[in-house]
Amino acid sequence: MSAHAASGHTAVGHAKAGRFAVTLDEYTHNVSADPEERIVVHVDMDCFYASCERRREPELRGEPVVVGMGYEEGETIGAVATASYEARADGVESAQAISTALDRLPRKATNPDDPNAGYYRPVDMEFYQDVSADVKEILHDLGDTVREVSIDEAYLDITERTEWSVAEGFARHVKQRIAREVGVPASVGVAPNMSTAKIASDHDKPDGLTVVPPDEVRDFLAPLDVERLHGVGPVRARDLRGEGVETIGDLAETPVHEVVSWFGDRGRELHERANGRDARPVEPRGKPKSLSRESAFSEATDDYDEIRERVEALAAAVADRASRKGALYRTIGIKVVTPPYDVNTRANSLPGPVDEPDLVHEVTDELLREFEGDDVRKVGVRVSNLSFSEADQSKLGTWAGESSDPPRVRPRETETDPEGQANLGDFE
Repeated sequence: MSAHAASGHTAVGHAKAGRFAVTLDEYTHNVSADPEERIVVHVDMDCFYASCERRREPELRGEPVVVGMGYEEGETIGAVATASYEARADGVESAQAISTALDRLPRKATNPDDPNAGYYRPVDMEFYQDVSADVKEILHDLGDTVREVSIDEAYLDITERTEWSVAEGFARHVKQRIAREVGVPASVGVAPNMSTAKIASDHDKPDGLTVVPPDEVRDFLAPLDVERLHGVGPVRARDLRGEGVETIGDLAETPVHEVVSWFGDRGRELHERANGRDARPVEPRGKPKSLSRESAFSEATDDYDEIRERVEALAAAVADRASRKGALYRTIGIKVVTPPYDVNTRANSLPGPVDEPDLVHEVTDELLREFEGDDVRKVGVRVSNLSFSEADQSKLGTWAGESSDPPRVRPRETETDPEGQANLGDFE
């Protein structure tokens, strides 16, 4: 059956998040995936900046939202960073001049009685980075290997975590965890390689899920516009159409030597991808800048003993992870999320890099005391300002002089912006 058939049992599975609850255990038992048959997940956050603003202001859900700069009265230069799908329906696009956007979608703040007006918000990169960090923490928890591509995009290799027969359920679990714990939507594509997984994640936006099993890759790709192929932009797509290549299937059937004559070695790579082949492994980019673990409660709680116990477990996990990676850290911090999604961060910076699990526990415990009695929906522990060395790892005594007492914890002040959102500090 072709990937674009109408039946609900097509080779390419589509599903929207939230149909029913799932647990990861259902999709990780009796795993027996062929090691040569990779299962790659591509996660793409939908209209990410706009989704973050909607998380902060739930009343914006369903409304046209534009995130950008230059729209305030008296400003004449600016551009659109992100437009929600509702705003796109009015002709607003990313990277568009803000003046054009305002012509197509008037601003609600200055046109309150216009039913066709939309909401404009300034870029708040710190806030978006914090939301992104929450998402990436979930992905690192679920994937064998994670390649972070940008603030709103990542690949996961889940070959050792599941098998193709239940890959859709696993991917749905990824989406549901992001929606439940972070509060933003994501589109997810699953395929045997990175190139096809990226196309799959874009196939059913927004909030989509598309699964392309190994034996259906070529059927899935063939009818798609050639510009959908990873690595083909507008200019190259125009050149391909000039050669009579309109679809990915057309490119797959073109003799490889012809494609190479058009684009050199890049042409060979594109021809491989058009045929559903992409040998690139999912590999992380560089060394991490921080290590963290977070955990959400099923519902907000003010039970300090329960909150403290959760933070202790996270501190132990983070310290162990740092030790195993040979990472030294200079900053130890916590994140405390209070209803609805107010992010509070506190951190203590040390005189020099250390590997001290007991200190991670002590610092996080003291930082947490500020929130005793508060309702808490999520907590996190992070070590940052990392350094990596083959030499013996430093211990606290190296930096504390003759005294064996750890330095007193001095929580860094956390500023709050006008929207009530805490600055991100070390949780960027």
